[in-house]
Amino acid sequence: MLDLIVFYFFAALAILSAILVVTQRNAVHSAIFLITALLATAGIFLQLQAEFLFIVQIILYVGGIMVLFVFVIMLLNAGVEERTNLSHIARWLGLPVAAILVAELGWAVRRGSIGAGNIPAGTVSTSHLATLLFRDYVFPFELTSVLILVAIMGAIALAKREE
Repeated sequence: MLDLIVFYFFAALAILSAILVVTQRNAVHSAIFLITALLATAGIFLQLQAEFLFIVQIILYVGGIMVLFVFVIMLLNAGVEERTNLSHIARWLGLPVAAILVAELGWAVRRGSIGAGNIPAGTVSTSHLATLLFRDYVFPFELTSVLILVAIMGAIALAKREE
């Protein structure tokens, strides 16, 4: 019973924080709510006994990427965003898209296609994940790393051109 209460607490915190990330007009507040959502997700990983994902979530995303986001926000001196005509259009277009996504998620949950219920117990571990990643899916893994490298080189080239 306590596990269920803890899960619902972290799930509600993650959902509320994710909604506040999108609805905040101040970029710093939005980044703080994103950190909260990532920490709540890490709490869910820990409760599911996925310690590796918990540590990766904390160290990589909360510790590294979000510090970088906050640094860039502070460096750019981003303040409250101004409302334009496009923001009003986006609000009215975003509501039907959000309703469609919620209906799709409800349909998937009702159908039972979300979750790891059909995975046998004891088969998911860090060593199993590494075996899958570096033996069975090595080509997509390396292709992704090359694409990330090309994106970094493109960002550097664009930054150099603006100087």
